[in-house]
Amino acid sequence: MDYNTQREKLRLPEYGRCIQEMVDYAVALEDRKERQRCAYTIIDLMANMQKFTGNPDDFYQKLWNHLAYISDYQLDIDYPIEIQHIDKQETKRDRVPYPQKRIERRHYGTIIEQLTKRLMEMEPGAEREELTRLVANQMKLALAKWNSNALDDEKILSDLAEYTQGKISLLPSEIKLISDKEAIANAQQTNSNSGGGKKKKKK
Repeated sequence: MDYNTQREKLRLPEYGRCIQEMVDYAVALEDRKERQRCAYTIIDLMANMQKFTGNPDDFYQKLWNHLAYISDYQLDIDYPIEIQHIDKQETKRDRVPYPQKRIERRHYGTIIEQLTKRLMEMEPGAEREELTRLVANQMKLALAKWNSNALDDEKILSDLAEYTQGKISLLPSEIKLISDKEAIANAQQTNSNSGGGKKKKKK
């Protein structure tokens, strides 16, 4: 089993592990334009997770600062504002209570459920296509961590269709998903970094 307590500590816990992994995914993209598109999609998701108050410029300044911080300042893109480095003390937040509700597919997690609800509300277009790709790839990464032998692109897209009540219904040929090899390598790397797995008892 893969427990959150065994995983690498989140840099900004209020955004959840899914956002952290999406940022990690964006950092690893080789194509700069692709990274740029991913960054703006992630910012939109982060904006939906935060309560907007005050000046919109200040609000988005905060979000871009947070995005850069979550990536450990490794996300190489053209930022629309000048990034202000965050003092570690500024990142402390009140603990967000974990939602006590039944998760239909636990291996995907509650954040995926929230993101698919967001997909259902979006109009067709480039932004929805980009978020669909990010969510589907995140589902594949989550599935690889849960059971790499269960990887199946058709099943992942079928689950996505069920989550969105058929609004997002795609064939594997219609969307670019990461390869099984990449998903498994990512899962193994995450487990290695988090110190996951059972330790041998000393005799």
